[in-house]
Amino acid sequence: MKKNTKILLGVLGGLLLVVILVVGWGVSTYNGLVDGEQAVQTQASNIETQLQRRSDLIPNLVNTVKGYAAHEEEIFTALAEARAKLSGATSLEEMDEANGELTSALNRLMVIVENYPDLKADQNFIGLQDELAGTENRIAQVRRDYNDAVQAYNVKIRRFPSNIIAGMFGFEPAELFESSEGADSVPEVSF
Repeated sequence: MKKNTKILLGVLGGLLLVVILVVGWGVSTYNGLVDGEQAVQTQASNIETQLQRRSDLIPNLVNTVKGYAAHEEEIFTALAEARAKLSGATSLEEMDEANGELTSALNRLMVIVENYPDLKADQNFIGLQDELAGTENRIAQVRRDYNDAVQAYNVKIRRFPSNIIAGMFGFEPAELFESSEGADSVPEVSF
């Protein structure tokens, strides 16, 4: 009887160890998926922050240009509408579309600026140009960071055996940031 008890305790101890290992792996995998999902959300927020920074620079740029080109009201209206659309965007797709409109309006503004040599020499305008160019670079970087986070997360949820935990808890693939057609050129902001 003692021998059977020892065998039973050994088997139960082994099963308990297996259960502990499986549960530990499940918890670790789940937490890794949560970390990946949060990294994607953080990077999406970083894109939004940089787009907002860009949008916030526009009124100062417009006011500087208005002093020289007050009769160019159509472009100022287009910029205001694009900024409003960007502010109201709730998804990356909507943000990208609004950002495309804002980029288009900025490009038209920069064409207008060509007609005003005094404006191109204005220190406020030059400073705003530099800020805008820096922001464009930041936007490109955070988009790359976002796509890197999405790629790492999507690999985690598809790779075996973590895909089992991902499926059990409803982790869905994230969308890569793909710029809209024609958005592959940065607005020209240097003279």
